[in-house]
Amino acid sequence: MKLGILNADIVNPKFSPVFGEYPDMFAKMFKAADLDVELVTYQVIDGEFPELLDEVDAYLITGSKFSVYDDVPWIHKLKAFVKKLHENKKKLVGICFGHQMVAEALEGNVSKAGSGWSVGVQSNSLNEASQHYGFQQNDFLLCSNHQDQVTELPSGAKVLAGNEICPIAAMGIEDHILTFQGHPEFSEGYARALLDMRREIFGEELYQSAIDSLHTKPDNQQIASRILEFVSRP
Repeated sequence: MKLGILNADIVNPKFSPVFGEYPDMFAKMFKAADLDVELVTYQVIDGEFPELLDEVDAYLITGSKFSVYDDVPWIHKLKAFVKKLHENKKKLVGICFGHQMVAEALEGNVSKAGSGWSVGVQSNSLNEASQHYGFQQNDFLLCSNHQDQVTELPSGAKVLAGNEICPIAAMGIEDHILTFQGHPEFSEGYARALLDMRREIFGEELYQSAIDSLHTKPDNQQIASRILEFVSRP
């Protein structure tokens, strides 16, 4: 399985020597879950895109500090690429910004949440529709760090999981798109570093609650397995 990572951000230089860039985090995520996958990185943030859709078997869009509605050339190009992937029913996974990008590109809606930032390890309740995408349990835990979220589904999409703060925490489109608002690639250390960096933005109460939540182990390996199983389906 060859998975194309559409990398939409650069890790803060203070953190990258310790935690790596986002493609490195996904590589560690799959390795920790004992999954065999070859990753090919495209730096879409620098305007680098695949020349051919079939260069890889499937694609994954990473998180980003940018918003999907920002008026930036590479974001417009990525939206067009997502539309092309969808039209060709190419397997695609979206993570955080990637989850939102799928919604925005396919005529859903993304905006800042009225509830503000969602940070720390969050529980997401799965519904019956999630079973089609390989989920058998009732919920999963993932680390979140976002202010934007999907507020309106794109055409043909189904909500797979959500919570009170983020009702659309995972979604699926037919048999070729699967997305998550949370971050299965985040280690506890990186999640903590981001929280520390934005401590003043969050305020002390939200910051401390998020830090305390990191004592709960997220289901990163389980979600990694679901992602690979999904993109490997014929």
